[in-house]
Amino acid sequence: MLKTIVITTIFPVSPSVRKWTAFTDWRVVVVGDKKTPVDWSCHPATCLSVADQESAQFQITRMLPWNHYARKLMGYLVAIQQGAEIILDTDDDNMPRLDWSIPKFDGDYLMTSPDMGFINIYSYFTDQHIWPRGFPLNRIFDPAARLTAGSMHAAPVRVGIWQGLADGDPDVDAIYRMTVNTPCFFDSKCPVVLNTGTVSPFNSQNTAFIKPLFPLLYLPASVSFRSTDIIRGLVAQPILWGAGYSLGFTGATVVQNRNEHNHLSDFESEIPCYLYPEKIIDVVERAVSSRFSIETNLVNAYESLIRHNLIPKCEMDLLLAWVQDIQNMALMQP
Repeated sequence: MLKTIVITTIFPVSPSVRKWTAFTDWRVVVVGDKKTPVDWSCHPATCLSVADQESAQFQITRMLPWNHYARKLMGYLVAIQQGAEIILDTDDDNMPRLDWSIPKFDGDYLMTSPDMGFINIYSYFTDQHIWPRGFPLNRIFDPAARLTAGSMHAAPVRVGIWQGLADGDPDVDAIYRMTVNTPCFFDSKCPVVLNTGTVSPFNSQNTAFIKPLFPLLYLPASVSFRSTDIIRGLVAQPILWGAGYSLGFTGATVVQNRNEHNHLSDFESEIPCYLYPEKIIDVVERAVSSRFSIETNLVNAYESLIRHNLIPKCEMDLLLAWVQDIQNMALMQP
C-alpha cells in the first residue's frame, strides 16, 4: 500500500521534516511557496518548487493563490498521481514520535453516542482546560461537550479519517494562546471514533485520509490560512456520515515545536472559526445526501455555503477544478 506524507513549508529544512523522511514505508512530498528557500532539499523527499508547480498539468495549477496554505493542494494531487492510497497531512513543525503510527481504518474502537453535536475531543485525552481550534466558543464551559465513559461504547467501525493529537503546543486558537497559553501533554488513551451527528474540529497537522475520501482533502483558498483546514474538516464530516465512514482521534503521536506566530494576527484570521462552526455544519448537513457521490456532495456543500454567505463565491471555480483533477486521475489509473 503506497502511503504519502504531504507537508508545506516556507522555512529551511526543519528537524521535523528530516524525521518524517526517515519513515521508509512512507513517501514525502513537500510543497514550496514563493517564500520557500530556492535551494530547499531534503532527500528522499520530493520538493515541489515554484517552477514545478507552475509547469504542473493540473486544472488548479494557475488558479491557486501563492503565499497561502491551500498550495498544499498541489502536493495532494502529486501524491494521488503517484498512486497514494493513504495521505497523511502534517506540518513542518510537527515532530513525529519514534513510535508514531496510525491505527487501522477498520476495526473495533470506542465510539461516541450519536447526535451529541460539537464535543471537545481534548476533554477525552486530558483534564486540562483546553479546546481545539475551531471549537465553538459558546460550548467551552458546556459540560455536555465533554466526553465521558457513559457516552462511549465499543463497536466495529469504518474510519475514513484519523486525526492524531499533538503534545507540547497543540492546535488551539489564538484566544487560548492569548489568555491561557499553558502547554499540554495529553494522556495516553485508546482511540475514539465520533458517531453520526457528533462533531469535532480537526486540522491538517497529523491527519490521515484513505483513498475514497481524497476529494475531502480540499482546502478552500478564498478564506484565511488559520480557517481553511478547519472549514475543510467541518465540511467533511456530514459527507463522511453519508458515505458510511467516521472520523477518529488518537492520542498525541507528534510534538509540535510551533513556528513563530503573531497571536493577534492569528485571532483575526480565525474569526470564521469563532463565529460559524455550528452554522457550517448545519448548512452542509442539509446540502448533502447519502444518495450522491463524495464529489457531488462536496460541490453541493460549497454551493450551499456560498448561498449562505459563509464562503466567497470565487471559491467555486477552484473547487470544480479540484474535482475535475481528481476525476481525471481516477480515469487514468487502472
